[in-house]
Amino acid sequence: LFLLYFLTTISSSFSSNFSSSTQLCSHHQALSLLQFKQSFSIQRSPFWFARNYQYDQYPKTESWKEGTDCCLWDGVTCDLKTGQVTKLDLSFSMFGQFSNLMHLNLTHSNFAGQVPSEISHLSKLVSLDISNKHLSLETVSFAKIVQNLTKLRVLYLDYIDMSLVAPNSLTNLSSSLTLLSLVGCGLQANVSNVLWQLELSDTRISVYLENDFISKLKSLEYIWLRNCDIRRTNVALLGNLTQLRMLDLSHNNLSGEIPSSFENLSNLESLYLFSNLFNGTIPSFLFALPSLGYLDLHNNHFIGHISEFQHNSLEYLDLSNNHFHGPVPSSIFKQEYLEVLILASNNKLTGEISYSICKLKYLEILDLSNNSLSGSIPQCLSNFSNTLSILHLGMNNLQGTISLAFSEGNSLGYLSLNDNELEGEIPSSIINCTMLEVLDLGNNKIKDTFPHFLERLPKLQVLVLKSNKLQGSVKDPTTYNSFSKLQIFDISSNNLSGPLPTGFFNSLEAMMTSNQNMIYMTSNNYYGFADIYAYSVEMKWKGLEFEFVKIQSILRVLDLSSNSFTGEIPKLIGKLKGLQQLNLSHNYFTGHIQSSLGILTNLESLDLSSNLLTGRIPIQLVDLTFLQVLDLSHNRLEGPIPKGKQFNTFDHRSFEGNSGLCGFPMPEECSNGEAPPLPSSNFIVGDDSTLLEDGFGWKAVAIGYGFGFMFGVIMGYVVFKTRRPAWFLKMVEDQWSLNASRTKKNASRNGARRK
Repeated sequence: LFLLYFLTTISSSFSSNFSSSTQLCSHHQALSLLQFKQSFSIQRSPFWFARNYQYDQYPKTESWKEGTDCCLWDGVTCDLKTGQVTKLDLSFSMFGQFSNLMHLNLTHSNFAGQVPSEISHLSKLVSLDISNKHLSLETVSFAKIVQNLTKLRVLYLDYIDMSLVAPNSLTNLSSSLTLLSLVGCGLQANVSNVLWQLELSDTRISVYLENDFISKLKSLEYIWLRNCDIRRTNVALLGNLTQLRMLDLSHNNLSGEIPSSFENLSNLESLYLFSNLFNGTIPSFLFALPSLGYLDLHNNHFIGHISEFQHNSLEYLDLSNNHFHGPVPSSIFKQEYLEVLILASNNKLTGEISYSICKLKYLEILDLSNNSLSGSIPQCLSNFSNTLSILHLGMNNLQGTISLAFSEGNSLGYLSLNDNELEGEIPSSIINCTMLEVLDLGNNKIKDTFPHFLERLPKLQVLVLKSNKLQGSVKDPTTYNSFSKLQIFDISSNNLSGPLPTGFFNSLEAMMTSNQNMIYMTSNNYYGFADIYAYSVEMKWKGLEFEFVKIQSILRVLDLSSNSFTGEIPKLIGKLKGLQQLNLSHNYFTGHIQSSLGILTNLESLDLSSNLLTGRIPIQLVDLTFLQVLDLSHNRLEGPIPKGKQFNTFDHRSFEGNSGLCGFPMPEECSNGEAPPLPSSNFIVGDDSTLLEDGFGWKAVAIGYGFGFMFGVIMGYVVFKTRRPAWFLKMVEDQWSLNASRTKKNASRNGARRK
């Protein structure tokens, strides 16, 4: 309290102007420091450090006297310009002297280094929390804390580096200790003590679930042993802890069935057993627990039907990634306070989605994906709850139209209906889902034009519409920041046609930069001690269909393959410098491979196969050093294949179907052995002015315009004077006939290829 008082007073005095002409330190700050000094007493005494290093510990506050400049006091540092106190150093004179202190909390401070052993002199401490990832604790200091703090009841040492603490140190902890938290401390030791709350998650502490250990823990109400080193695993002994209200044994590779002795835990409110190897059926007593609010058994090997719950106390239920079969029990839809329902990836859950599900007005997450559910999607799912943030019904056998009418003000951030038999059009009411980050409607039978209205969704990051029956063209954006946050865009395997609009690529701002944060796209909601819900998506990755059960925020993908797009590949595609995968294969693109693709240095996969591309392979593609997959096959490319770097790793399959290509790895050698120099290109790395659609920079355009203007004036004068010069008319007519002939020939070739 006195520390808080001092810091608050000093902070308020900082706003005062420096007015003293004789002293650097302001009167208000000096007064605050003196009040701070008087709030406790410090006696001169030697300590362990002084004895070992002949450094006499002294109270620095002895020099703090009224009427003197506080900037000259021991331990006080001031700003020489303003006179404000900027630093207070009371090392070797303060800590450990507060002998009457009972509660000390320094959690999440900016302290770093070793935890001082002087803390052990605070013998009257009842609670101590020094959780901090920047601190470390060695054996001597910890031993003193254990030995001297005999009245300690609550001890938090979360995330402190305790890797050097001796294994047997914990055995001497105070008998009065009721709460011990060592989350993420890296401690390696054996723990056994009398507590009502035990938290050892994410440590390497060896926990022996045997009778001698359990007999000392009769008063336990809360146990966190997630991701621990559990040994001699007689989990059934935990049934003797009849006061238990919360049990977390997740991420421990525990196997076998849930012990019948757990029936004695009638007070149980939360049970987390996910990410283990448990098997068999869920015992019936779990469905009858009167106060059970949180049940998370995902990622195990449970089988059988899901029984009916006998009470309506559930708030969180996750039974995903098991082997359950049969219908979803109707009692689940009576859990009026249910916030999270995840039954995904059981494969054999059958039946229809009951309209009763819309009675769950507090539901925030609904995930029934990857099962065998049939029937139509209940229309009420779009507006039964403004709190629903995740709706995942993908990979089922759902049929009918997407008759969802989303209301304004909803919280939906993730919507996936992929891999079903859904028909009709994409509902325009999705525009009301302003929080939407992921939309996956891929692998259905949706017949519609491209949904341009989606460009107005301000937070959309992932859009997957692949393998449907979309038709028509993709137009230039009509709104500011159209698709500006889009990172994954997959409209492959549809019937879309026409040239690619250049303005569309200009709007994809998120694809123009790379994100180095190795995090996943997740829901912002947090549910106690459950795993955070991670967004997922299914798409083609490096030539293979792949389900990303977690989407890395660094991922940048553009897939327009297997459509009927025409024209040249826009040079502006070179602005999408964050792209990791670009797939334009199986279309009708013509012209040259743009050298601007050489800018996309993050590319890992590039597929331009099965188009009508001509000319040489740009030497700039050699600079794509992260490229693992390259497919330029089945085009009309010619000339030598570039050499060096990643190009030396690709085999003939990357280039086959181009009769004009030569050099490694193709069997045809180039006529002069080496690749001739490519014509100079106006492409310059980092110069966006070269990415104009017509390929010319502004200077070239200006010069051309000037010469064209002069030529036009001269020719106009000649025509005017000679009326109709025969030589000029013949030249124009010959060129006109030549162009018409080429057009017909190209049309014939394209028509033959379509067949």
